[in-house]
Amino acid sequence: MSFDEIEAFTWPASRLGDAMAVLISKAGIGTRTSEALRPGDISSRSSAGAWIEWAAKRLGWEAEPVETTFRNLETELLNAHPSLLRLSDSSYLAILDAKKPDLLIVMPSSAVHRISIKKLCEIVREPMERASRGDLERLLRESGIPPARQTAAAKFLINEQFGDRRWNECWVLRTPPGAAPMRWLREAGAIPNGSGLLAAHIAQYMLWLASWAVLGRLSFEGRMDRGWLCAWALLLITLVPFRVLTTWLQGLLAIGIGGFLKRRLLAGALLLQPEEMRHRGIGSFLGQAFEAEAVETLALSGGIGSLLAAIELGVSAFVLGRLALLLMVWCGITVVLAWRFLRRYQQWTDTRMNMTQDLVEAMVGHRTRLAQLRRDQWHESEDQSLDNYLGVSRSLDRTGTSLIAAIPRGWLVCGVIALAPSIISGQSTGTATAILLGGILLAFTAFGRLTGSFADIAAAWVAWKRIAPLFHAAARPQTLGEAVPDKKAGEALEKVIEADRLTFRYRKEGNPVIQGCSLVIRSGERILLEGPSGGGKTTFASLLSGMRQPESGLLLVNGLDRHTLGSERWRQRIAAAPQFHENHILTETLAFNLLMGRRWPPTSADMEEAESICRQLGLGGLLDSMPSGILQMVGEGGWQLSHGERSRVYIARALLQNADLVILDESFAALDPENLRLALQCTVENAETLMVIAHP
Repeated sequence: MSFDEIEAFTWPASRLGDAMAVLISKAGIGTRTSEALRPGDISSRSSAGAWIEWAAKRLGWEAEPVETTFRNLETELLNAHPSLLRLSDSSYLAILDAKKPDLLIVMPSSAVHRISIKKLCEIVREPMERASRGDLERLLRESGIPPARQTAAAKFLINEQFGDRRWNECWVLRTPPGAAPMRWLREAGAIPNGSGLLAAHIAQYMLWLASWAVLGRLSFEGRMDRGWLCAWALLLITLVPFRVLTTWLQGLLAIGIGGFLKRRLLAGALLLQPEEMRHRGIGSFLGQAFEAEAVETLALSGGIGSLLAAIELGVSAFVLGRLALLLMVWCGITVVLAWRFLRRYQQWTDTRMNMTQDLVEAMVGHRTRLAQLRRDQWHESEDQSLDNYLGVSRSLDRTGTSLIAAIPRGWLVCGVIALAPSIISGQSTGTATAILLGGILLAFTAFGRLTGSFADIAAAWVAWKRIAPLFHAAARPQTLGEAVPDKKAGEALEKVIEADRLTFRYRKEGNPVIQGCSLVIRSGERILLEGPSGGGKTTFASLLSGMRQPESGLLLVNGLDRHTLGSERWRQRIAAAPQFHENHILTETLAFNLLMGRRWPPTSADMEEAESICRQLGLGGLLDSMPSGILQMVGEGGWQLSHGERSRVYIARALLQNADLVILDESFAALDPENLRLALQCTVENAETLMVIAHP
């Protein structure tokens, strides 16, 4: 199949919005929208990617670019669906699903067609390979390689030459992290996996009870029939595949829900507002990270275990008949004790998390404490916290011991006592007695599983209350804006920022921090913003960069407001380097810390530009001294940077975003005169428009 033949199955760029809507509908992950989305000029890859990501968000989805190499193209396409694949500037393939060795694609007529993955990959690679194939074939002929082997040899050499070249012409459509949980559970396969798990578990215990009925018939009637023994053995053997299926589905369910929870919490953390974080210490954030991990591990293990225990109790109630009332009473007692345990666990967790927060804060300020406190006061607060924690832990242990030990054993004793009269009087047959005894033992096992998993459930519930703000923050609406074309290369706009009578206050009842502030910044200007500490300089910069929203007034970037431009494009056009205490070096490579504002992984041109900016800022000696250069791990877990080196990395990070306006908030305060001269020269040369905030 050639490119001309596959062209009949592609969507034109003008109908890319229709292709996305049809693809979402055909994939069964959403309904077709009536909104008509028509792209403008998307001939370049960057403009096409930006429009696809914007349109996907407009339709309530997420378009994630596929970053791979030509060598791994076939493997990635098998897993990248539903997706849009860019074949040329004006044609796209809508990939619905993968059925190895074929892909299912949706045609403009909405019909579904099969196409070979291998053939499609050859078409994608063909433009890249065309220029080199002639020279390679001529070289192979001159080398005397037999004609029968020349084609395979040329293919191998081309694959080695271009196999590691990056390819990113495909976008996968996925459910956004902030979508309704039911959408995520459906996409993760949690609903069919959970239903299958319940069915397999019920079937497993029905077979188990049937084996008990057969065993009771043989035991109480005092005869060993070979046929019944074979039936009993077959029932036990039949249990094995159901148990394997239960374990397998339980693992799939845990993986699907765990992946959803991680993505959702990360998205929620990135959407928190500065005011929601400014009054919380590092210990609080560390504790919240621990609680997030607890929710995933404990809720999945304990939650699934308790669900299976509830099924076992339901089966037991069905089997026990007249003894089901006793089982219901015992379940009520269990609920009361469980509630007491949950309250004690909440108190214990609050105490533990407060200790964690205090400990981390004390570690961060350890040198200050050594210098300011007397030696006999260093550990007073820790001793009081430990004494309080010990008392709360003892109370929890007493409640937990009674819950875990007493409930299952108490039920077994009560169940046997209730069954004893019918056994002594001979009113029940041997088979009925065996079934009732099996139901009592099944309920005993269920109570043991339930009480054993309740500690995990309580931990997950308490942890959930702490991370719920992150979970709900992921669903916050974002300002998407309109499909505004990006500024063309070389195009200069007269006004980058236009602010008119801006007002902002941190609290509704508080005094305004900024009131009636107006400013116009034109392209190419260099602005110095000076003022005393606490005068609102940083707050004003956060308004311009989009970190905070003004309470009133007009704020435009390139003549467009936030509603038209959208939050993401606003941040792309205005780059800011916050103050030193609000900026961070992450434990990653220096390249990652420099290029955070660009799409990752970077190209070779990105890496060269980042290194060039660093050397202009006077960081050449640092790069030369690090064994791995720009790929050296830095941060708390890697190469330690000085105060001045960190400041220049923050400056480089802002400059490398190629924004229309760069705002540097006291970024030069930690530099000596020579490095200050280099940093100022580099900043002025590389920033299109610049605002520097400093003290007078």
